[in-house]
Amino acid sequence: MGGIDWASGRGARPMVVVDEEAKRVDEPPPHGKIGMSTAWRITDGVPGRAMEYRKRALHKGAAIGVHPIDHDEVYAVVSGEGEVVSDGVTARLKPGMTAYLYTGAQVGIRQIGEDPLVLVISYPITVK
Repeated sequence: MGGIDWASGRGARPMVVVDEEAKRVDEPPPHGKIGMSTAWRITDGVPGRAMEYRKRALHKGAAIGVHPIDHDEVYAVVSGEGEVVSDGVTARLKPGMTAYLYTGAQVGIRQIGEDPLVLVISYPITVK
């Protein structure tokens, strides 16, 4: 099983279970503070993590402003609709769609329509 004994869990750290509601905060979105959002910093505080995993609801008219990224990143849409931009190229996203964004790109995403845009954002980080 790839170096892990399934029955005992040997070879791996114990898992961490996170209560999302304990990580919930209402705040303006990053990179420009355009509108309001609800953020769930799900993996904050997970010891030794190598990735960031977050959920964010962009309220009506809100956006994560265009900014450079120094790692690959994904925006996976859970509900609502939005427009993602990467180096000036724009695409419309709806539930069930994911944008894969590459290192070095200038990226951002904005909510469109009547419903909040809820997305999961994930990217690698330096092990803490």
